[in-house]
Amino acid sequence: MSKRFARGLVVGKFAPLHLGHERLIRQAREQCEQLVLLSWAYPELAGCEPERRTNWLRLRFPELRSWVVTPEWVAQQRAGGMALPDLPHESDPDAVQRQFVADFCLAVLCHPVDAVFTSEAYGDGFAAHLSRCFGRPVEHVEIDRARIPVPVSGTRLRADIHGLRQYLAPQVYGDFVERIALLGGESTGKSSLALALAETLGTRHAAEYGRERWEEQGGVLAYDDLLHIGRTQVEREQTLAGQCRRYLVCDTTPLTTLFYCREMFGRAEPELEQLADRRYQHLFLCVDDFPFVQDGTRQDETFRRRQNQWYEQELNRRSWGITCLRGSLQQRVEQVLRHLSG
Repeated sequence: MSKRFARGLVVGKFAPLHLGHERLIRQAREQCEQLVLLSWAYPELAGCEPERRTNWLRLRFPELRSWVVTPEWVAQQRAGGMALPDLPHESDPDAVQRQFVADFCLAVLCHPVDAVFTSEAYGDGFAAHLSRCFGRPVEHVEIDRARIPVPVSGTRLRADIHGLRQYLAPQVYGDFVERIALLGGESTGKSSLALALAETLGTRHAAEYGRERWEEQGGVLAYDDLLHIGRTQVEREQTLAGQCRRYLVCDTTPLTTLFYCREMFGRAEPELEQLADRRYQHLFLCVDDFPFVQDGTRQDETFRRRQNQWYEQELNRRSWGITCLRGSLQQRVEQVLRHLSG
């Protein structure tokens, strides 16, 4: 069954991509044989950089063609001979913004569109401008300008991203969740601290997959297991982040996996080295200032001390800011809370 329009277009900042945008896009998709998504924000908006918006659109609408354009992208296209004007600035008149879209359709898509879909008052004028540029009618389809089903805007979300997180898909909200990473040698209380912090902050924690893998395999790990552990730990973080409330507590990071890989095999895959460079907003090192507890799986106190020294050296080499945690479990929780509120 043919759809109402052959080609449709949705233009937006998608900063961030929220459920109101998604509702608009889905209704547009139902009416078009082909639907194109076009996004730009000039100047860019903090937290909604082009790479993030590109990823959001690909994750949420992988079946659609989407472009997130920047001044650099426009310059590259021009260098290749494409006729495109400068990317419009936020302060440029509506006519300039609309002309860029018309030129984009003709130069990049190589064809006009039959309809534009918006939830905005400017939609009729936008469609009229495109009609004049294309020499053929372009229809404006307005969808929920009152925003009753999803009463939110990008401006409101940017002002209170965590308070309004219910208006974001988990894959989008996860990019705004701050990671709290815990490092420390064996028997430095990381796992207990991760659980306590998650409970105190009312959020989730990413447990240490390496320990689970080790137990599954009866205490034996092969070289290839370490890269798998690093990948899985990151995947676990990414999955959990969208289910969190402002923070995700990470019981470990791929830096720990790198330590064990070098320790056990004297080498590591380049991909694991890259994963170990993964950055976290809040990084804590659990100091080995209480007696070593042997649970039957750990090595010894000397190994613990050497492991913590390695963390200190690596973190200093990378120039990563770190806060050392000392004392009892409750004291460490309080130290983290003071850091987060500082």
